[in-house]
Amino acid sequence: MGSTESVHSGTWRLSDERGGALAGRWWKWALSAPDAVCPVRDTTGEHADWKQPDDLWFLAGTYGGRVVRTCAVPSDRPLFFPVLNMQHTRKHSKVPKALGVKQATAFLNGVELRLQEFTGPFRTGLTRRFAWGIWGGIAPLTPGQYVLEIKAQAMSDFWVDTTYHLEAKPR
Repeated sequence: MGSTESVHSGTWRLSDERGGALAGRWWKWALSAPDAVCPVRDTTGEHADWKQPDDLWFLAGTYGGRVVRTCAVPSDRPLFFPVLNMQHTRKHSKVPKALGVKQATAFLNGVELRLQEFTGPFRTGLTRRFAWGIWGGIAPLTPGQYVLEIKAQAMSDFWVDTTYHLEAKPR
């Protein structure tokens, strides 16, 4: 992750271009998962390690509501996750769309994380898409136990309340 710069509380900051590219990568990862092992549909964390990339670790979003997940993450990779996000095809709109945001927060062990808004293009097969979201990133964690709390609400009253019980382990 050479283009990242460390900031307070273990979060990392990405350029808009790099963050938009990661948002697209996250969506390609999430959309490629079969329903039976889809980390986004997973309500326990059982499928959190499904086809993770080698350079970072994606945490799944949700389809709304309250979810509590427990999973192990590698201590040598940064984490990237949505707080509130969406995607759409370019057939739907030639310009990126975004949700109106009422609230978007993330806390790691009670310390608020810095969040960033990213938009980026990506493809699934021949379909051109746009990704939008409020995203969080965490620098590689030292081995140990962590609690990540994510809360967000869109103007449309769509909301998420996700708690991750993470165990950072050396790989």
